[in-house]
Amino acid sequence: MAIKNIIFDFGGVLMDWNPRYFFRTHFNDDEKMEYFLTQVAHNEWNAEQDRGRTLKEGTEFLVAQHPEWEAEIRAYYDNWTTMLRADIPQNVEVLRKLKHTDYQLFGLTNWSNETFPYALENYDFFKIFDGKIVVSGDEKLIKPDPKIWELLLSRYNISAEESVFIDDNEANIAAAKALGFLTVHIKPETDLESELKKLGVRF
Repeated sequence: MAIKNIIFDFGGVLMDWNPRYFFRTHFNDDEKMEYFLTQVAHNEWNAEQDRGRTLKEGTEFLVAQHPEWEAEIRAYYDNWTTMLRADIPQNVEVLRKLKHTDYQLFGLTNWSNETFPYALENYDFFKIFDGKIVVSGDEKLIKPDPKIWELLLSRYNISAEESVFIDDNEANIAAAKALGFLTVHIKPETDLESELKKLGVRF
């Protein structure tokens, strides 16, 4: 079946986001920073904000659990824009090339609906999607829950078998494959344009 749709995750694919960009300087102690980011303000906690919990609720919840880390916890979202360091230029370039093809382009991202507008306003390439972006924080659904892909498919009346899904998270790639998507798993060494061409995408 011919490919008609290309669906991008954002963090780790088009955007370089990492809390270490702020906390490395804040702590000036990598061991302490890693403890904080793996045992206190860990990925599972951040994911609940991506699922729709407000930043304020998430912050207060964690402060109540770890009062000794209150200053660092409150600094997390106060300095979120520092954690969003830049775009990932080689992959954004692929997106810009795809803009001039007949493929439909979509975004499917785990992202808080409070912080995503900052990215939308500050990085012009998001306009290429023409609003066809599903944000987990808006939908109260989060990858790798299959329901978020099903929502995208039904909202835009597309099929998984005619779609390529691009993500840097292995669990998300596995979930998309199970639903019938072609996939590209982004790793540091991945040449996205080359991988898409291997699947039959024409530039």
